[in-house]
Amino acid sequence: MSRIVRVAGAQMGPNSKYDSRKQIMDRIIALLEGSAKQGAELVVLPELALTTFFPRWFYQNEDELLAFFEPAMPNPNVQPLFDRARELKLGFYLGFAELAREKDETGTLKTIRYNSAITVDRAGRVIGKYRKVHLPGSTDFRPGLTYQQLEKRYFTYGNLGFPAFRGFGGILGMLICNDRRWPEGWRCYGLQGVDLMLIGYNSASFDPNGGEGESAELRTFHSTLAVQGNAYMNSTWAVSVAKAGNEDGGGLIGGSCIVGPDGQVKAQCKTLGDEIIVHDADLDLCKQGKEKMFNFAAHRRPQHYGRIVEQVGAIEPPVAPPAAAE
Repeated sequence: MSRIVRVAGAQMGPNSKYDSRKQIMDRIIALLEGSAKQGAELVVLPELALTTFFPRWFYQNEDELLAFFEPAMPNPNVQPLFDRARELKLGFYLGFAELAREKDETGTLKTIRYNSAITVDRAGRVIGKYRKVHLPGSTDFRPGLTYQQLEKRYFTYGNLGFPAFRGFGGILGMLICNDRRWPEGWRCYGLQGVDLMLIGYNSASFDPNGGEGESAELRTFHSTLAVQGNAYMNSTWAVSVAKAGNEDGGGLIGGSCIVGPDGQVKAQCKTLGDEIIVHDADLDLCKQGKEKMFNFAAHRRPQHYGRIVEQVGAIEPPVAPPAAAE
């Protein structure tokens, strides 16, 4: 039985904070329809696909901030997306700002904000959910910067781990933006036999932490490199999709791509606007790496990997004492 799934990366151009939800929804649905016309079965949309990248601004008014969040998924505001996708028999990955009601460690019910993504199958059912683990930026407002990066302020670190799930003939995983740069998450999925990684991102075209050391070209290169290297080292397909362009004055890189389990780019967007890339992903091609070079059962030596989970920051080896004079 063939395990070929036609995947689409639906890159989006910028969303303005002045755009209505209908305007954004109409664009997303048009991308779904364009993907369906090319025979896609599964479409990957960006991180925070329903809004502008609001962590670039400092919000002190809670109501203004919460306007960017979804209290449930689906909900009446996004139901047209679910309905049209089901009509098209099209699955999708969607990144969004999630407003959850959960109990904390004391058992108290609280409202918690997450940077989240879901995967929906061709029948309109949510089959996977992920909350971003590697939040970049800062908690506090930083004076002197034109744009902030306040994900640590507006979101709580994801609490679901890296849960692989089945769908579209294979084993799927999800990451969001900065997660794609951290190999730990990829390897957690690799150890669950992932065949297809779904990723959405909103990455600044400048160094969001200040300074002039990173250009849009370099950041796009690094974005693609991270996906290529990690897809290869875990022998998985990956679809990594941007929201791109000049968004409310803040530049976002493009470079959305589909990468094979051999690490090669199979398709990549050329613009900074709404654009669709499509590729037939043969999930059986993952076997080459999984059974040979990256046969984990044969070659991994976890008894030597303790540092990866036992420490956070780098700890340098001690400085050797000066040699005694002869």
